[in-house]
Amino acid sequence: MRMRTTRRATAAVCLTGALFFGAPAMSLAQRHEPAPNYQKPAVAKDDGEKRILEAIVAAREGEHYANVSEADGRLMRQLVEAVGARRVVELGTSTGESGLWFSLALRKTGGKLYTHDIDPGRLAVARANFKKAGVEDLIVVVEGDAHETAVKNTEPIDVLFIDAEKDGYDRYLKELLPLVRPGGLILAHNMHYPPPNPRYLEAVTTNPDLDTSFVLMDGPGLGITIKKR
Repeated sequence: MRMRTTRRATAAVCLTGALFFGAPAMSLAQRHEPAPNYQKPAVAKDDGEKRILEAIVAAREGEHYANVSEADGRLMRQLVEAVGARRVVELGTSTGESGLWFSLALRKTGGKLYTHDIDPGRLAVARANFKKAGVEDLIVVVEGDAHETAVKNTEPIDVLFIDAEKDGYDRYLKELLPLVRPGGLILAHNMHYPPPNPRYLEAVTTNPDLDTSFVLMDGPGLGITIKKR
């Protein structure tokens, strides 16, 4: 039995070595080549989705405020739909582009977005964009300081999206983390630029109850944190 086991182990080592050393080496030039871009525009599954995607394009064409990129928005939509989120809380509505991406998922999960912003001008544009997309019934718009308005929520949060003033990210996390359900997500925009809040970075990378990855860092950057079960 020992000889048979030894032979199997030896064979496995030899095979691994053959695969490793037999594989063509990647040149230094190849390692520094730009990553290929296979991305194509989002394709609508139905008329409702088509209307939302058209509203996103129209909002971007008349854009005067900072918003999430298409890559950010598509990933956020995928995450919300993947976890079956019923309650998404957004801190920083801007003109509603991120809310439109979320609505693509929420119309499938049966959930709602609760979005907070202090700027009445931006919120007016956001409301118009939501109406144009036909998703106003999926979105609750809350005007005011999110540090005051969001904490009034007492329901469990499935996905928390932070895209408000950068100095406040750590405070938002402290205030709302207790409401994020186990297995829920905290998404944080601008983890590359503008420079992220170092206190927030410390909080999401050292807390044993959280696990965080940073993606799309060739753009503004997105932090994805799961609250462990």
